[in-house]
Amino acid sequence: MSEQNNQQTPTIPEIFLKPYNSGDHEAGIYKMWEESGFFNPDVCIEKGVAKPDAPTFSIILPPPNANGRLHAGHGTDMTLKDIMGRFHRMRGERTLLLPGSDHAGFETQGVYEKKLQKEGRSRFGMERSQLYQEIYDFVMENKGTMENDIRALGVSCDWSRNTFTLEPGVVERVQKTFIKMFNEGFIYRGKRCIHWNPKFKTSLSDIETMFEDRTEKFYYFHYGPFVIGTARPETKFSDKYIVVHPDDPRYAQYSHLQEFEVEWINGPIKATLLKDEAADIEKGTGAMTITPWHSQVDFDLAQKYNLPLEQIIDWDGKLLPIAGEFAGMKIEEARPLIVEKLQAKGLVSSIDEKYTHAVRLCERTGVVVEPQVKEQWFVKMEKLAKMTLDALDAGEFKILTERHEKIFRHWMSNPQDWNISRQIVWGIQVPAWFRTHNNEIEVTASIERPEGDNWEQDPDTFDTWFSSGQWPLVTLKYPEGKDFVDYYPTSVMETGADLVFKWVPRMLMFGLYQTGKVPFKDVYFHGMVLDKHGKKMSKSKGNVLSPIDLGLEFGTDATRMAFVVGNPPGADMPLSEDKVRAYKKFSNKLWNITRFILTETADFDHTKDPVYSERDNEIRANLHAASAKITSNILGFKMYLAAEDVYHYIWSELADVIIEESKAILQGSNAKAKHARQAVLRECLTTSVKLMHPFMPFVTETVWQQLPKEMKDADILMVAKWPIH
Repeated sequence: MSEQNNQQTPTIPEIFLKPYNSGDHEAGIYKMWEESGFFNPDVCIEKGVAKPDAPTFSIILPPPNANGRLHAGHGTDMTLKDIMGRFHRMRGERTLLLPGSDHAGFETQGVYEKKLQKEGRSRFGMERSQLYQEIYDFVMENKGTMENDIRALGVSCDWSRNTFTLEPGVVERVQKTFIKMFNEGFIYRGKRCIHWNPKFKTSLSDIETMFEDRTEKFYYFHYGPFVIGTARPETKFSDKYIVVHPDDPRYAQYSHLQEFEVEWINGPIKATLLKDEAADIEKGTGAMTITPWHSQVDFDLAQKYNLPLEQIIDWDGKLLPIAGEFAGMKIEEARPLIVEKLQAKGLVSSIDEKYTHAVRLCERTGVVVEPQVKEQWFVKMEKLAKMTLDALDAGEFKILTERHEKIFRHWMSNPQDWNISRQIVWGIQVPAWFRTHNNEIEVTASIERPEGDNWEQDPDTFDTWFSSGQWPLVTLKYPEGKDFVDYYPTSVMETGADLVFKWVPRMLMFGLYQTGKVPFKDVYFHGMVLDKHGKKMSKSKGNVLSPIDLGLEFGTDATRMAFVVGNPPGADMPLSEDKVRAYKKFSNKLWNITRFILTETADFDHTKDPVYSERDNEIRANLHAASAKITSNILGFKMYLAAEDVYHYIWSELADVIIEESKAILQGSNAKAKHARQAVLRECLTTSVKLMHPFMPFVTETVWQQLPKEMKDADILMVAKWPIH
């Protein structure tokens, strides 16, 4: 036979006869993972891929709102969590990524009310049970869609432990927390100045509002011998108290509690002067009238001096009868007419046409918030905040970014009591009951109706943060659950930087209050995902990039890499289709590398020990060093660096250097050198696929399934052993 006939023709695995197409593999790969049971740490122990006494690694996934699709922020969030989870699972740890979804209270009801408006319907006039059921059906449909989106991103969470914030067990746990806090004096009911959304008719907490700078008119009015300034003349009808600073020399001739006859909007009134440090000498004329019902500052002054409270604007945002001829008008309609009337009376001193000030809006709906006085449930925050800061000072948990630790400390050092009442149907109902007894209102906290007659349950529901703040507790089945014993405190809380004073503090406070332990050891904040021009993504701007759509077009692996590379903790990150497209090319590069190595090592005799050259050992040493560096970066929460490192090793080192120099050796006549280099290439491929798996799980698992049995230490890459050198 000729020499040519003596040589074996390299075998090309059939799957590599065409380029890698993510759509051909991703759904099947995820199905294989899910059916394997390895998302569940208990199964990993049963099947021997994790030891019963192995260290634990656990992450509670922030519950995405069950009212829509995942957005780019979710994509970053889920990707970072899954990278850590897959890494620790491959290291043999008992790894739990615990999924769930949030009913999202006011936000979800707001979304559904917009749907009702399009249908020509309104929640007002609907039976509570009917509205609740309609929203429930709407949420359940979207919840399933959202969960499929998480699957599409490749997130290896344990679906057998999936939790929803309106499950009966969760509702009961949240209500029991309220009862405990009420009985121990951490929760009280009080009549306070709160933030009111007049369109959706519910109160809001501070963290559910935001400020927007607006340029509007600022008015100066004659008020007896004083000139006062305001941007809101529609609130001034019952202003009967004027305040100046006690040290203001402009008003030294006037005395505290001095009375004046003042011509005002609807006729003469008797006004009283208050000298109080609440007045700002440097601002305007230094004189201000107060409207206690519609201003927090004014409300505090009224409480201090025991002044009467009178509502000017109703719960719909319309003026009440005290406004006389303007009663029933919306604020925007009434304001110019009120000013016109004051001008006719000669009471307008001047008007600043370009007054810029911060206007408080509802964060979710953009509606201008109206301060109103209303009886609500409040959490006393001072002790809880101090408890949390003490835990931070003691090193019980760490915030990984210095800037966010400063923000956290500032917010926790200046706590405001938290309004947890919402005047909506959708959510967990407050377990409080009222009745009038002996001409007094009795209040009690109980899940069941108290004994006796005439008890009525508070119709309000909890602020969503009151339930989601207990997320680590309810998902791990505190206090009796085995998961709580095994996985609490969890390892890390990775979430968006915008939650530094929203969700994270509440989880810490509830965790410490209920258990005496923090709910997580490290806090990793990621920044906002921006468009390619560095602008915030929004539907109105048309610049939103969906992680699911990107995955369908370029592959989920490419999308995940785009979310993590160049994304250090706490920093905002621009995202573009071009960036994702670049990592699609990398998927194909890894595919081609695999095809080459499997083809060129098809005749490798794995029963023989290779005799490595000095260069072979250098390649192996460099591989081990790269592996150690990548491992170190992941352990140090530098996933962005680890992703870059493995990317550059595979592309620049393995493909551009090692494979290119190996071609001559593989085609040469030195059988020992060829055998050794084949062993090196196989080691490089196996290790590279393992190192890349947390970042690009689908293509790496697809490759892994094509590797010869002798190259693998597990049937499924997801539970293969992480390279240890």
